[in-house]
Amino acid sequence: MMAQTIGLSNETILGLLPDGLRSELLTAYSRIVKNYRERRWEPSELNGGKLCEIAYTVLRGHVDGSFPSSSKKPRNMVDACRALEQASSTHSRSVRIQIPRMLIALYEIRNNRGVGHVGGDVNPNHMDAACVLQMSKWILSELVRLFHDVDTETASDAIESIVERLVPIVWEVDGLLRVLDTGLTMKEKTLVLLYHRSESVRESDLVEWVEHSNASVYRRDVLGKSHKEKLLEYNPETRMVTISPKGIGLVEDALLA
Repeated sequence: MMAQTIGLSNETILGLLPDGLRSELLTAYSRIVKNYRERRWEPSELNGGKLCEIAYTVLRGHVDGSFPSSSKKPRNMVDACRALEQASSTHSRSVRIQIPRMLIALYEIRNNRGVGHVGGDVNPNHMDAACVLQMSKWILSELVRLFHDVDTETASDAIESIVERLVPIVWEVDGLLRVLDTGLTMKEKTLVLLYHRSESVRESDLVEWVEHSNASVYRRDVLGKSHKEKLLEYNPETRMVTISPKGIGLVEDALLA
């Protein structure tokens, strides 16, 4: 059966958790994603540590049978996570072992890879930040799967959709999107807008947002050519446009650098 994401939104996701914990968790993850996309490697890793503390609080509360209203940093993250392995086997292996061990690894990056302390022997870089992002995404997806009673695919889809793709050069005004960098080409503006929305967009909206004077020319020269380059997927029947993984890579590596 195809996974459904209906009902899984920023307002309803992880609804089994107290509002305080749920809000903290989503905010920490959102900051990781935003800082990563803006190439702020150090804040991305530091917020990974914060997400660890919140996720641990969620697991501890679940095992103890009572959630606190807000997160609390354990005195020793490694020992605290290892203690979860002693929980009753009635709790899933994900709660007792898999998530806690991932938290230990993520917290290690936060503490001992040049972030969190001045004078670290290894400077934070893109590789570390990418690791933090993917580990954080996996942890949050597992928590959604466990505390929203959905399958893995639905949880993963929900995590992809709960964070708006915030791009500093995109401005929303009166229901319209505008690319503030006037030096970008029509193709580049189109890709940035598609990246910002993270979902399929109507051709007519794109024409309006990039302020192209001729829809037919835009369809031929921008959408058509970009489709052939596999930067986006253009459906001529529905007139819907979706950015591809190749297009996402171009935006992140070149246009937002």
